[in-house]
Amino acid sequence: MSDLIETRLVTLDAHLGSTSTDVIKYLAQQITQAGRAASAAELAEHALAREAKTATGVPGGIAIPHCRSAAVTVPTLAMARLGTPVDFGAKDGPADLVFFIAAPEGADKEHLKLLSKLARALVKKPFTAALRAARNNEEIVALVSEVLSDAPAAPAAPAAAAPAATARPKIVAVTACPTGIAHTYMAADSLAQAAEELGVDFAVETQGSSGSKPLDPALIAQADAVIFAVDVDVRDQSRFAGKPVIQVPVKRGVDEPEKLLKDALAAAKDPAARKVPAGNETASERSTDSASEGFGAGLKRALLTGVSYMIPFVAGGGLLIALGFLLGGYAITDVADQYLTENTLFNLPEAGLLAYLGAVAFKIGGLSMGFLVPALGGYIAYAYADRPGIAPGFTAGAVAGFMGAGFIGGIVGGVIAGLACRWINSWTVPRWLRGLMPVVIVPLLGSIIASGLMFLFLGGPIAQLTEALNGWLAGMSGTAAAILGLILGLMMAIDLGGPINKVAYSFAVAGLGAGSVAENPAPLMIMAAVMAAGMVPPLAMALATAVSPKLFTGAERENGKAAWLLGAAFISEGAIPFAAADPLRVIPASMVGAGITGSLIMSFQAISQAPHGGIFVFFAMDNTWPMFLLATLIGTLVSAALVIVLKKFVRKAPVGAVDPAKVAA
Repeated sequence: MSDLIETRLVTLDAHLGSTSTDVIKYLAQQITQAGRAASAAELAEHALAREAKTATGVPGGIAIPHCRSAAVTVPTLAMARLGTPVDFGAKDGPADLVFFIAAPEGADKEHLKLLSKLARALVKKPFTAALRAARNNEEIVALVSEVLSDAPAAPAAPAAAAPAATARPKIVAVTACPTGIAHTYMAADSLAQAAEELGVDFAVETQGSSGSKPLDPALIAQADAVIFAVDVDVRDQSRFAGKPVIQVPVKRGVDEPEKLLKDALAAAKDPAARKVPAGNETASERSTDSASEGFGAGLKRALLTGVSYMIPFVAGGGLLIALGFLLGGYAITDVADQYLTENTLFNLPEAGLLAYLGAVAFKIGGLSMGFLVPALGGYIAYAYADRPGIAPGFTAGAVAGFMGAGFIGGIVGGVIAGLACRWINSWTVPRWLRGLMPVVIVPLLGSIIASGLMFLFLGGPIAQLTEALNGWLAGMSGTAAAILGLILGLMMAIDLGGPINKVAYSFAVAGLGAGSVAENPAPLMIMAAVMAAGMVPPLAMALATAVSPKLFTGAERENGKAAWLLGAAFISEGAIPFAAADPLRVIPASMVGAGITGSLIMSFQAISQAPHGGIFVFFAMDNTWPMFLLATLIGTLVSAALVIVLKKFVRKAPVGAVDPAKVAA
């Protein structure tokens, strides 16, 4: 298939710059000059965004930068044999052979198969040796065309089974990368080659762009262990439930195939090895082996897990309380219990049907909010110890609520409960007792340890700290409040749904339980500041693409249309495609607008009793929603104007051809 590569797309023994960015920009320019892409700048941006996710250097002095881009008009390979090797992130050093794989967004499956086939060939030493020995561009094109025209390689299959006495170990694997063009298949072939050298029966499922053939269930059933070399979720993971598992980024499948296979063989013999879960755990929960991760990483994962499970209680409760106020007025707080105990639908209070329904909504919301701290503690413990940790964590959270320790107490109690339960579950006990461990022993002892410590030692001091924190927040006004809003706004925009964004959001959500419209509005103001600031980046990108469409690629203009709704609904991730393609201009512009919005929200004293929903939960903002909208609008206008100015006047280094004199040298 010589239509994928031609001689003018090959550069031999040239100095193309000192960084991977230089090389990618040069090859993008070559592809564009060959009439295979509409914009070298757009193609380079997409390739560099992909490079930022996972380095494309692989062992053996090879790099395979690749991407899908709307700028690409014809599936293309551009190749450079570098006179001066350049670092593309491989562990064994810089690369001298670089293949740039450029695929259109809607590339047909046949072309994707050929592109992935080339990637697989590059892990074979005879092929790379021939590329290095080639004397001219024509030889390179011939070598690549020969590889692509060969009959497709059959999927790796297990070797014939030996007699039972000498049966070989059996390993299955899944490989997958975000793009699904290169690393997916290179990891599969690297693992297959290493398995053959180690004498392991091996089968692999490549979940890539050129199609995926699921592993035979019989092979999975016979496997001693499974390797997930993936950067994305494994499709239909439940097929592997109960199998010992080694899960790593896909690049390790290329870099360390032998080590992964040896780790999998060791896991197959270890009764305590991590196994593929049978339940419906989320990707983030199942991708991390909590027993072996560092304390900081484990704490972060546990906190985010606790907050994610707590949010439904807060969301439902906050919206119902707001609905109660809408129907029954703010006086409903004083009469709700009386209405619900003395009246029914058939015996309405004097205030009428709306007041009664307001009381119902307010009470349900209040009861839901009452689970906030116990749920936080319970699911923090769950992140550490799975189901046996839920009851001790909920109990410790309830104790924290009883003692006035608030969400800080819930966090501390949940962490203690989770660590205690994980420790207890690691005990070696008689076989007859093991069945009682998860349902009786672990919850009992975990509750005693966590709740006992809260009652005897920790609850009182944490309650005093919580009271001081609430007092400080309640007393904030003027400059102090504006600065806090500014900081929270900057945190919401700096990584658009990443760890820093989640810290700010978790802080706001965790404090909602202590908020009150009449008595303690500060936590509700913080929630409004975080939500409004998080809406700014996608709304600003949507506005900028509408005002100055020529500054954005076709794909970005399409993303801009979707960003209107995403931003309005408080989904900050709507700005990620823009930030990934142009982080040095999009992120600073977003941060400025989001910081201004957060500061204005605190200055305007706008509130939100709902933790999510954007403008669609305006009724949870009391009568401050016009100020909420004004602050959001101002921040959006500032960010949009800034990103337009930066794109017009602060240009990136042009993507141009290398100076011929330098190449000749």
